Amino acid sequence: MALASGPAKRALVDCGRLGPGGCRIPRRGAYEWGVRSTRKPEPPPLDRVYEIPGLEPITYAGKMHFMPGLARPVFPPWDRGWKHPRFHRSLPIHEQPLYKEQPCYIFHQRIRLLEGVKQALWLTKTKLIEGLPQKVLSLVDDPQNHVENQDERVLNIISHARLWHSTEDIPKREVYCPLIVESLIQLCKSQILKHPSLTRRICAKNYSLSATWSRESVLLQVRGTSGTRLSAKDPLTPIASREEVEATRNHVLETFYPISPTIDLQECNVYDVKDDTGFQEGYPYPYPHTLYFLEKANLQPHRFRPEQLRAKMILFAFGNALAQARRLYGNHNKVLEQPVVVQSVGTDGRIFQFLVLQLNTTDLASNEGVKNLVWVDSDQLLYQHFWCLPVIKKKVVVEPVGPVDFQPETFRKFLALYLHGAA
Repeated sequence: MALASGPAKRALVDCGRLGPGGCRIPRRGAYEWGVRSTRKPEPPPLDRVYEIPGLEPITYAGKMHFMPGLARPVFPPWDRGWKHPRFHRSLPIHEQPLYKEQPCYIFHQRIRLLEGVKQALWLTKTKLIEGLPQKVLSLVDDPQNHVENQDERVLNIISHARLWHSTEDIPKREVYCPLIVESLIQLCKSQILKHPSLTRRICAKNYSLSATWSRESVLLQVRGTSGTRLSAKDPLTPIASREEVEATRNHVLETFYPISPTIDLQECNVYDVKDDTGFQEGYPYPYPHTLYFLEKANLQPHRFRPEQLRAKMILFAFGNALAQARRLYGNHNKVLEQPVVVQSVGTDGRIFQFLVLQLNTTDLASNEGVKNLVWVDSDQLLYQHFWCLPVIKKKVVVEPVGPVDFQPETFRKFLALYLHGAA
C-alpha cells in the first residue's frame, strides 16, 4: 500500500461535515484550495503626465503603441464638430456665464421646509390669519351659488375617481388624486350660466415661474413649475382694506433661532436674477387666480406633510404675486397701491388646504414696515375614508363600498374660491 502525502493524511484523518450521498468533505487550508491573498490590487496609473519644472516627459506618442518605461501621452480632447448629448461636458462653475459670487437660495417644487409655515412666513414677510376671509365665506353660505344636487354629484366624483375609473381593486393615489381635482373643477365650471364672467378664465399646466427678492442681505428665489394655475383676464380685488394693511406695521415676525431661515433651501451660485410669470407678453389671461397643488406620491416617505404642503403653497402663491407685481409696477421696492391677490388649493385627494394671499409690498429686505397677509384654512376633510372593498364579518356587510364621513362643507369652500371674483 502506498504511503499518503501530508495533505492527504490530514484530509483522511480530519474529516468534516457530511456531503451529498453521505460522503465526508475533507477540510483543507485556504492556500491549499488556491485562494489568493486578500490584499487589494494596486490602483491603475493616472491618465496624465506629472509636470516637473525643467524636465520634458518622454512619452510613447511617437511610437504609436505602448512601450514600457515611457510615459503615457496626454492628447487634447477630440472636437467632433458638433455637440453629442452623451459626451457633453459642461464648463466649470466658475467659468459659466451666469456664475455670481453671491449665493442664491432657491425654493423649488420638491423642497420641504423644516419649520413649515413659520419659515415660509418669515421668508415672504407675511402675517398669518387663521381661516378664510369673510368675503370668501359669504360665497360659501349663499345657497344661490350652490350646484344643483351638489352633494350627490360630489359623491359620484369621489366614487368615480376611487372606484369606477380604474380596473384595480384599490387604485393608487397618483391615479385618483388628479382625477378628483379635475372633476371638481369641471363641476365648478357648470356655474357658467349663473356667472358668465367665468368664461374669462383658463387653466394652464406645467408653466415655469421665477421670482427673486432679498431678505436681510440674503438673496432668495422661487423657481420651477408649480402645478396647475387658473388664470383670468381680470385681477382679484384686494381683500384687506387700507387700514388693515397699515395695521400690519406693528406685527412682529416670529423667528426660529438658532435655525437658519435658509435651511433646506438649495444654495446655488449659477442663477439668473429675473422675474418671469411663465407667460409671454400679450397673453390674454395674465392675472393669476388660483393655484392647485396635488400631493399624489404613493409612498409615504415621498409625500409632503400638511405643514410642508401649506408652506409650499404660501411660497408659490407669493412668487406668482411678486412676479405679477413686478410686471405691473416695475422693479422698485415699495408699498403697492393696488395689492395683488392670489389663491391656492392643495390636496392629496382627501384632505384639502385653502389659502388666500394678498401681496401688499415688494419692500421685503427689512422686517419693518407693511407686511403681506395670508389667510389659511387647513386640514379640511372631504371624506374620512373610502372602502374600495366591502368589509364582511360573519357573512354580514359591516362597511359597504363607498366614502365614509363625507363633509360637504369642504367642497363649498372649494367652490367659493373658484367663484371668487365672478360671483
